[in-house]
Amino acid sequence: MLPKPNKIWNPKIWASWKPFGIGEQYPNNYWELIRAGIENFDQLPYAWEILNKGVCDGCSLGTTGMKDWTLDGFHLCNVRLRLLRLNTMAAFNPEILADVSQLHNKSSKELLEMGRPPYPMRRDKGDKGFRRISWDEAMGVISDRLKTTDPDRTGFYLTSRGTVNETYYVAQKAARAIGTNNIDNAARICHSPSTGALKTTIGAAATTCSYKDWIGTDLLVFIGSNVANNQPVTVKYLHWAKKAGTKIVVINTYREPGMERYWVPSIPESALFGTKFAEDFFLVNVNGDMAFINGTIKHLIANDWVDKNFIDNYTNQFEELKASLNSQSWSELERFSGATRDEMYAFAKMVGKAEKAVFVWSMGITQHECGEDNVRAIINLALTKGFVGREGCGLMPIRGHSGVQGGAEMGCYSTVFPGGRKINSENAEVMSKLWGFSVPSHPGLIASEMIDNAAEGKLDVLFSVGGNFLEVLPDPDYVEAAMKRVSLRVHQDIICSNQMLVEPGETVILLPTTTRYEIPGGVTETTTERRVIFSPEIPGPRIGEARPEWEVFMDLAKLVRPELADKLEFKNTGEIREEIALVISQYSGIQHLKEPGDNFQYGGSHLCFGWNFPTPDGKAKFSILSPPKEVLPEGYFLVATRRGKQFNSMVQSQKDAITGAVREAVLINPFDAEKLGFKDGDDVRLKNDLGELKGRVYLAPMKPGNLQVHWPEGNVLLDKGKRSVEGVPDYNALVCLEKLDEG
Repeated sequence: MLPKPNKIWNPKIWASWKPFGIGEQYPNNYWELIRAGIENFDQLPYAWEILNKGVCDGCSLGTTGMKDWTLDGFHLCNVRLRLLRLNTMAAFNPEILADVSQLHNKSSKELLEMGRPPYPMRRDKGDKGFRRISWDEAMGVISDRLKTTDPDRTGFYLTSRGTVNETYYVAQKAARAIGTNNIDNAARICHSPSTGALKTTIGAAATTCSYKDWIGTDLLVFIGSNVANNQPVTVKYLHWAKKAGTKIVVINTYREPGMERYWVPSIPESALFGTKFAEDFFLVNVNGDMAFINGTIKHLIANDWVDKNFIDNYTNQFEELKASLNSQSWSELERFSGATRDEMYAFAKMVGKAEKAVFVWSMGITQHECGEDNVRAIINLALTKGFVGREGCGLMPIRGHSGVQGGAEMGCYSTVFPGGRKINSENAEVMSKLWGFSVPSHPGLIASEMIDNAAEGKLDVLFSVGGNFLEVLPDPDYVEAAMKRVSLRVHQDIICSNQMLVEPGETVILLPTTTRYEIPGGVTETTTERRVIFSPEIPGPRIGEARPEWEVFMDLAKLVRPELADKLEFKNTGEIREEIALVISQYSGIQHLKEPGDNFQYGGSHLCFGWNFPTPDGKAKFSILSPPKEVLPEGYFLVATRRGKQFNSMVQSQKDAITGAVREAVLINPFDAEKLGFKDGDDVRLKNDLGELKGRVYLAPMKPGNLQVHWPEGNVLLDKGKRSVEGVPDYNALVCLEKLDEG
C-alpha cells in the first residue's frame, strides 16, 4: 500500500509565506473562473451542464463533470475553462467568408472568435471566397472526386481536439473501405515515439500505471514534461504527492516555474501559501536527456544500486547495455548532456534509494529526431530497478489532449490497424474478414508525408478533421505551397482556421461539425491512464447544419462504394461501440458504457503487472543507446520550441501567466545574455539557413547554450526533413542570435 497524504498543514512544503502569493508570478485561477463566466454568459446554463456532466475535452486526464478517479473533490482547470467557449459560441454569418482577403491579417485567435461555421461552404479556384452550398452538393463533390482518384493519392487526417473514439474508429474504417491506409491523427506528431519504444521493449504500448501511483510513490520524475502548463489539474495530485512524502524531480532544459511551485486554487492550504513541487531540478541541454540518463545508469551499476534479481529473471540485454555504457566516457556524457558527473550521481542516488518510482515524459522527449531512443533511455532507467508492473511504479507518456490516446488504438493511423495490429498482408486479411470487404495491406502516408506528397503534386484529395497543418508542421511556407497544389481540400471543423483560407488547387469544401457534447447517443474518450469514459450528449443549442464527423465519414464511404453500403451501416454510436468491442480486444467493455460516469480501465491499474511482459520471450528488453553528439559551432545555440498559454496551436493569451513570458520571448540564460551584451527586453533575431524569427530577450534559468521560443511561431526555424523513426518532426533547431538595431 502506498502511504496516504498527511492532511495536516505543513509549512515545509509552502511556496511562500505571503498570503495567496501576492506579488508572485502565477495564474490567477479565480479570475479564469470569472472570465469564463463572462465569456459564456449568453449560454451560462448550457456551459454549466457541459462542465458538470461532460467529460473534459481538454487534456487527457479525463474528469467526468468535475470529478475523477484519483482524488475526491472538485476538479476544474483553466485549460478546460478556456476551451469552454468553443462549445457554447454561436455560428458566424457565412457572408464573413465571401471575401477571404479581409481575413488574412486576422490571428488564429481572432478567426476562432468569429464563431462556428454553420453550413457547408465551397470555394473554387479564382473565387474571392466561399459560398453556401447544400450537404448533398458537398458530399457529391467529395465522393465524385474520390471515385475517380487513385486511393493512394488521397489523405485523411484527424486532430485530437475533442475527437472521440467513435469518430476515430468510423473514419479509419471508411478510409479503408474507400481503399487507402492514408489516414493519420495527431498522435503521430506527439507520442508515436513513446508507443513504438514501449512496444518494442516491454510489449505494452501505453502508460503502464495510473495517476494514483503518483501519490505516495518514493520518487516521481518529470522528464521534458511541464504538467503545470499542459495538464494543470494534475497539480492537485502533485500537492497530495508531496503530502504523502513523494520526492518530485524534474529533468529539463529550463527550470519551469510551474513545476517548482504552484498555488492550487481548490486546496485551501495551497491556495493560501502555494506548494513547492520539485525538490531538485537537473538542467540539461536540448537533446541532452539520453546522455544524462546513460550517465545515471552508469552510476547505478557502479554503486550496485540496481535490482539484480529483476534484471536476471525478467529482462535481457543488460550485459550488452553495461558494455555499451563502459565505452561512453564521462567527459562525453557531461559535454552532450550539459550536466556534470556529480549531478548524474546525485540523481542516480535518488533512483537507487527509491523502492518505487514513476517516470513521466512528454514532448520534450519525443519531439526529436531521436525521440524513440530518448524514450528507450527512460525505459532502461526504469528497468534497472524494476519500476514497472507494480504499485507506485510506472512509465507514463502523459497526453496533452483528451482524444489522442484512443486515436491510434482505434486504428486511425497509417501504420496500424485497430488494436495496434501492424499493417501487413496477414492482418489485412484479418480485418477484411471482420469487416466483409477487402482492406489495403501496405502502410499509408503519415501526416507529414501527406504534405510532402502534396508538395510533389502526388496528392489529389486532402480531408482534414480539425487540425491546422499551417501551424503544426515545420516550415509554414512549404506547407502552404503544398496545400495550394491539392486539387480538393476538405476541412471539417467547429471553428475557422487559416489553413481553410489557403487558395484552392481547384476546390475547397468546408463542413460544419458538432462538438462531442452534441453527438446523439453520447461518445467515449480514452485517457492517459487508459481509462475509457462515456461522455453523454448535453441538451442545448445546436449550430445550423453541423453534423457528427462519424456520420459524414460513413455516408461518404457509402457514396464512394455503394456496393458496401450494408457493411458500412451504424444506426448510432452505441452500435459503433459494439463493433469496437468485437474488433479491439482490450476495448471489450466499451459496449456497456451508456450513462454519465460509466468507465473502465483497460489492462487494469498496471500493465505488465507482476512483471509479466507481453513480449515474444516474456521479458523486458534493455536498449543499447549512444547519445546524439550535438556539437555547437561557435556563436550558435540550440533552440527548443515551447508552449505558452495555449491549447495545441490555439494561442489563448499573449502572455504566459506561469512564466511571465510574452509570445515574442526568447528565453536565454543570463550568462549567455551578458556575454553577448544583451539586456532583458532587447530585440533580437534568431537565424539559420531555414528562416528567421524576431523576438525579445527574456532572462531565464536554463542551461547556457540553449534557447527556447514559443511554438508555433518558431516553426519557421525548423527543418521539415528531420523526423523520428515514427515520423515526429524535430521541433528543435540550431540557430545564431543577433541583436537588432534600435528602431
